[in-house]
Amino acid sequence: MAEDKGYRNPTEVQMSQLVLPCHTNQRGELSVGQLLKWIDTTACLSAERHAGCPCVTASMDDIYFEHTISVGQVVNIKARVNRAFNSSMEVGIQVASEDLCSDKQWSVCKALATFVAHREVSKVKLKQITLRTEEEKTEHSVAAERRRMRLVYTDTIKDLLANCVIQDDLESRDCSRMVPAEKTRVESVELVLPPHANHQGNTFGGQIMAWMENVATIAASRLCHAHPTLKAIEMFHFRGPSQVGDRLVLKAIVNNAFKNSMEVGVCVEAYRQEAETQRRHINSAFMTFVVLDADNQPQMLPWIQPQPGDGERRYREASARKKIRLDRKYIVSCKQAEMPLSVPWDPSNQVYLSYNNVSSLKMLVARDNWVLSSEISQVRLYTLEEDKFLSFHMEMLVHVDAAQAFLLLSDLRRRPEWDKHYRSVELVQQVDEDDAIYHIISPALGGDPKPQDFVILASRRKPCDNRDPYVIAMRSVTLPTHLETSEYRRGETICSGFCFWHEGDQLTKVSYYNQATPGFLKYVTTNVTGLSSEFYTTFKACEQFLLDNRRDLAPSLQTL
Repeated sequence: MAEDKGYRNPTEVQMSQLVLPCHTNQRGELSVGQLLKWIDTTACLSAERHAGCPCVTASMDDIYFEHTISVGQVVNIKARVNRAFNSSMEVGIQVASEDLCSDKQWSVCKALATFVAHREVSKVKLKQITLRTEEEKTEHSVAAERRRMRLVYTDTIKDLLANCVIQDDLESRDCSRMVPAEKTRVESVELVLPPHANHQGNTFGGQIMAWMENVATIAASRLCHAHPTLKAIEMFHFRGPSQVGDRLVLKAIVNNAFKNSMEVGVCVEAYRQEAETQRRHINSAFMTFVVLDADNQPQMLPWIQPQPGDGERRYREASARKKIRLDRKYIVSCKQAEMPLSVPWDPSNQVYLSYNNVSSLKMLVARDNWVLSSEISQVRLYTLEEDKFLSFHMEMLVHVDAAQAFLLLSDLRRRPEWDKHYRSVELVQQVDEDDAIYHIISPALGGDPKPQDFVILASRRKPCDNRDPYVIAMRSVTLPTHLETSEYRRGETICSGFCFWHEGDQLTKVSYYNQATPGFLKYVTTNVTGLSSEFYTTFKACEQFLLDNRRDLAPSLQTL
């Protein structure tokens, strides 16, 4: 925006560090442990700038390292608060490296950290972030969905590991190339001293992460007898605080070795005195390493021979986590334009598909370059031309409560009552309270003799605070039970749905968004250019449906 050319987010903190030999590993590259300390410090300063009081690290999301950083190069770290909740904040971090001689820059990684504000004398209630740019609005909106995913993270992992069928070939592997997992086991103890802690005496989260990376690297080296490179870290979650004077016991072991990568599990426990029998679990994490050859290509690794019992359990769980990591990386992290129109759905990726479904709609809503195309009887039609997509957005005010509108339109089985484009709707699976999969049959479009059918994942969300809308997001998925047939032409939607904003007593702004796919494009342009009024007629029918049925939901509204 023109007025924001000189604007800088008030929570933004920048750190630049010259990589010296004391910061590097045996290959002359910046130690990831040192980088994690710098990342944590920068993010903590950003969080404290917004909170106005001390903050501690609660978690760090998955980190994927794209490039290594060599001695003599500069590390540039930027951090800013994306969203503040009651006492916690999500901080977004970007890390780049800079070669001062060639003036080249590279992206190293992106990270998301959660910090909790802490005061000794009073409970903290954080102020909301002021949003000015499109990027800030997008990150603020999607942060609520990321927080939801973090809160169910542990349960999600347990469910996925319980339901996944883990394929392994332990019996068929060449035993001559196997390394017993116990040979990779590492245990180390660290005494937390004042330089390792903040002014309140709590150990820096980045320092603990650095110690964890150190023992994990040793474990990985014992398997490959080489210098491994850390490629990814699964979410760090701090389960409890650590203070100056604590003894931290760090344990690491290679859980599984795949063809070109290995997973190392790390656990941190704390105790105060040697006589203590009860240790506090501080943190656990899983790190993925590779061994690179002279051309920076991953080398083949020896197989791992797990110990019976817990070792075999960790071995199989590592295989499941690898699948889960791929789901998170390629479903959660990829851009909307890189997503296939229909993504295979199964129980192991349902959380991440739901996240992508809702966050894609929120990002579409946050765009600031929507253009008003027409307005008929206070129903507005907006368009957005971007890359290979033409999106449209319809908006009106309806005299119903936002929660009522949300509940009435959440159940797609009722949509044929007002939308003639929905001939029939079958609920295929109620995935959970907020997600459901439907099979939809629609009339033929544009002279096509065949009717269309869709398999749709519908995800609904209630607001996190009074600035958030109610959301119903929809996207196409594929199911083995509902494959394409000759009877119907399979249609697809990449991103569509409703948002409902409370505008006053019994007054709601209802907005519908749709990112048009090529098969739907001609129909969209006909309406956008005014050659057809079907969009307007359908949206007015939606308004009448909401008004006619608003009295039916008293019991349901009490649960929202």
